[in-house]
Amino acid sequence: MFEKIIPKLPMRDKSKTKAFYLEGLGFEELADYGDYLLLKKDEIEIHFFEFPALNPLENYGQVYIRTNAIEALYRGFLANNISIHPNGPLASKPWGQQEFSVLDPDHNLLTFGQSLSQ
Repeated sequence: MFEKIIPKLPMRDKSKTKAFYLEGLGFEELADYGDYLLLKKDEIEIHFFEFPALNPLENYGQVYIRTNAIEALYRGFLANNISIHPNGPLASKPWGQQEFSVLDPDHNLLTFGQSLSQ
C-alpha cells in the first residue's frame, strides 16, 4: 500500500536552501511554487515550505537518507566544502550502520547511512 515518503522541511530563505541543496549536495529542482520548493536527487525527494520566522536553533527537522555509497558521498561533500556536523562525522554505529550528518542552512539535520553489511 505505502509507496514512498517525502519529508517536508522548513526554510527561511529559498535562495540559500537552493544553493545548499543544488550546488552543494547535487540535488535538482523539480518545482518552485514560491513558498513551496520541491527538490530531488536520485530516488530521494525533499519538499521545503517557507517559514521565515523559524529560529534555526529551535528547529528539530531531521531526515535519514540511506545510501549505497557512503564513503564516496562523504568524500564528495568534503570536496564541495559541505560542513560535516561536529557530532556526526563518518562512523560505524552499534546499530549496524555507517553514518554521517550535516546541517542545512535552517538546521535541518540530514543523516546519511549505509548498512555495514553492504
